Amino acid sequence: MKNKLKKLIVAAGLMVSISAFTFTHQTEAATNRTIQSGDTYWKVATGFGVPVSDLMKANKSKALITGQTMILPNATVTPAEKDLLARLVRAEAIGEPYAGKVAVAVVVLNRVKSNLFPNTISGVVNEKSSGYYAFTPVQNGEINKPADAESKRAVNEAIALGGSGNGSLYFYNPKTAKSEWITSREVTLTIGNHRFAK
Repeated sequence: MKNKLKKLIVAAGLMVSISAFTFTHQTEAATNRTIQSGDTYWKVATGFGVPVSDLMKANKSKALITGQTMILPNATVTPAEKDLLARLVRAEAIGEPYAGKVAVAVVVLNRVKSNLFPNTISGVVNEKSSGYYAFTPVQNGEINKPADAESKRAVNEAIALGGSGNGSLYFYNPKTAKSEWITSREVTLTIGNHRFAK
């Protein structure tokens, strides 16, 4: 009787382990999506927040035909990271044009890719160096306010772009910036009240 109980416990444990592995593997797998009328690689990439290059590669750049299925590759950014980035975009780019919001998100994504900064969105957003926060909204608490729909959309678009944006790693408002160092950086783009630089 003891041996049967031990075998039952071992078998149950094995089943739980196999099930856990199977469920974990399924959530990490790419998914299929039915192509809708009017879909483009860009529209799908920005809607789901995946790099357009990854989406095209997963689907071998084939024509999108309504009713057929396409592969949605694994997301490169978690929902929590998207939320954090969207909250930063909202706080940093209130009153700025939509393109400026996308550019703020691109700066963060470019920093993640750069060896000069932390290699995660959370690490970049919350970075503190020599006693100073990289982003004022982290210091003053504005980061804790929920993101608006436009900021969320801007984050998805920045992810779809795969970062880049002329390689911008910084942005500032020339009317309020007090640092001579930041104003000495090479300007890559000006949108609204922000200058983007590298």
